[in-house]
Amino acid sequence: MTTARIAFIGGGNMATSLIAGLTADGHAPDTIQVADPSQERRETLQASFGVRAFANNAEAIANAETLVLCVKPQMAAQVCTDIAAAVTAAQPLIISVMAGVPEQAMQRWFGAPLPVVRAMPNTPAMVQTGAIGLHASPEVDAEGRNRAETILRAAGLIRWVEDEARIDAVTAISGSGPAYFFLFMEALEAAGIELGLDPQTARLLTIQTALGAAKMAMESAAPPSRLREQVTSPGGTTERALAVFQEADLHALVARAARAARDRAADISQTLSEQP
Repeated sequence: MTTARIAFIGGGNMATSLIAGLTADGHAPDTIQVADPSQERRETLQASFGVRAFANNAEAIANAETLVLCVKPQMAAQVCTDIAAAVTAAQPLIISVMAGVPEQAMQRWFGAPLPVVRAMPNTPAMVQTGAIGLHASPEVDAEGRNRAETILRAAGLIRWVEDEARIDAVTAISGSGPAYFFLFMEALEAAGIELGLDPQTARLLTIQTALGAAKMAMESAAPPSRLREQVTSPGGTTERALAVFQEADLHALVARAARAARDRAADISQTLSEQP
């Protein structure tokens, strides 16, 4: 059983997902400390996982080897400033899942060049099937990288990027990506109903088809283009449907959408980095 002490600031959905994955993987619950202002949430976390919960952030940080920041980005400056003394005393590895908050801004608020791993998860992390992009500040050593991987792998697949600016691209592809697939599923379900299927059948067929396609793509060495070709018979129904997408230039539309998300992520990071 792993006994490294981990502190979470914020006990919301992402923290809950990580704690669930960690405890399932054998991390000792009594070495996980969570701070959250909600008494109800603290009691729920204690009852569900056996972790230690605190109303005071500094108490949760005491003696922690790793600190995971799971608060809303708008609260980042205030929270980091408030816990700066406790953090500099404990000298933990800092893992941030605060979207858009740059590493240098966190280090400025803490008042020291502490080791920071910035993580960009997505909502499927809440069911341990997330896709998470990571970037490490220069202060993070190999052991720190391994520790961050161990913690975040509890929520899904992880990939490192070596340039922090690439986290904005991660945001555009996997961070926002679930919404793109949900939109397509929404449209496909509506199309099924329009074609005469009852709503439950249209919904279940859509969801299972999305799941099956993702599973095939994950388990196959072939690229998506090849998998698409394998289910597209010349002159058949799939070819006719794909022709409509091609006429609308789906690839260009997706590229435009991803660039828009990337640019917005960069704007948010710039705004947050300028907070005093």
